[in-house]
Amino acid sequence: MAAQHGTRHYRKTGVFTGTVVNGAVSRLIRWGIGPAGARTLAVRGRRSGEWRTTPVNPLDFRGERYLVSPRGHTQWARNLRAAGGGELRIGGRTDRFTAVELPDAEKPAVLRAYLKRWRWEVGAFFDGVTPSSTDEELLAIADRHPVFRITPEK
Repeated sequence: MAAQHGTRHYRKTGVFTGTVVNGAVSRLIRWGIGPAGARTLAVRGRRSGEWRTTPVNPLDFRGERYLVSPRGHTQWARNLRAAGGGELRIGGRTDRFTAVELPDAEKPAVLRAYLKRWRWEVGAFFDGVTPSSTDEELLAIADRHPVFRITPEK
């Protein structure tokens, strides 16, 4: 069952982050240096069909890999939802994957793990929710943050 998307929460990237920070991180990833594990997500646009790319922070948790959208229902999350898969890239390596969006009820443990790993970078987008927040507090924001379980293609 797909997650509910009623709130369509989205925090747009600022000019500095969108141009300077993401540009620098993207260059490092292209050179094969994924700062703190970052990768470039490539996914086909849901309308254009053209490849779209953005830096992301994959999360390895309990033997599975996830992509969490800290800024909410972003263009990349909407595209991934429509495409059902994409690629994670670093240097010359491309890993194709399929993606399944988690229902909100399954998100709290993943969101907690994501915040433990990436809070220093994305904590401001979670409205005061932290890794030590209760499951109920995490569930209360779950609809604002798409979470995808990604599985490598064989």
